[in-house]
Amino acid sequence: MKTKNIIITGTSRGIGFELVTVFASQGHNVLALSRNVEPINALKLNNVTAFAFDLAKETDYNKVIDFIKKEWKHVDVLINNAGALVNKPFIETTMQEFEAVYKTNVFGVAKMTKTTLPFMPKDGHVVTVSSMGGVQGSMKFPGLSAYSSSKGAVITLTELLAEEYKETGPSFNVLALGAVQTEMLEEAFPGYQASTSAKQMADYMANFALTGHQLYNGKLLQVSNSTP
Repeated sequence: MKTKNIIITGTSRGIGFELVTVFASQGHNVLALSRNVEPINALKLNNVTAFAFDLAKETDYNKVIDFIKKEWKHVDVLINNAGALVNKPFIETTMQEFEAVYKTNVFGVAKMTKTTLPFMPKDGHVVTVSSMGGVQGSMKFPGLSAYSSSKGAVITLTELLAEEYKETGPSFNVLALGAVQTEMLEEAFPGYQASTSAKQMADYMANFALTGHQLYNGKLLQVSNSTP
C-alpha cells in the first residue's frame, strides 16, 4: 500500500495512542497531536511526528498548517479522535464544563477539519470518532449530557460535510463506538469491563481510515458489540 500522510488527534492514550503504533508499523507517516506528547515521543518512531497541541487553542492550528506545508504538502487521512468527557448530573454540570466538552468534541473537530481540508486530495478521508451515546434512539446514560450530545453533533456535522464536498472530496465518515477498554470508559462507567480493547478498535479503525472511503461517504457506522 502506498505510504499515507495521517493526522490523528488525542494520541496520548487509549485508541489514539494505539492508532499511532498501528499506522507507524505499516510504514505510514503520522502527525500525532495531543496536549501530552511524552507517551508518543517515548516510542521514538522515525515516521511519527508529535508536538503539543490543544484543540481549544486557536494558535496551535497554525503549527499544524506550518508542518503540512513544510514536511508533507498534503494529508491523506484525518482522524478526529480526541475527546473530552464530564460525568455528573446535568443540574450540577456548569456551563463552563459544558462549553469545555463542546470546544474539544465539536468545535475542535470542525476547526481541525477546516484546517486540514485545503491539503486533502479528492480521495482523502476524514474519520471522526463519535459514540453510541450520540446516536439517536440508542440507550442513554445519566451524567453524560454534555458528552453524548456533543457526539451527536459531530454525526450530523459529518453528514453535512459529505454533502458539501461530494463533488470535490474528500470523503467524510463517522464511527460511533461502543464500550472500549480505555481510560475514558473508566471515567464514564467506573468499574465496567469492556470486551473490546483499545488495540482491537485501533486495528479496525486504521483499516477503515485507509479503505472505508471507497465504500462509504457521509455515513454513520455503529462499531459496538455491547451496551454501553
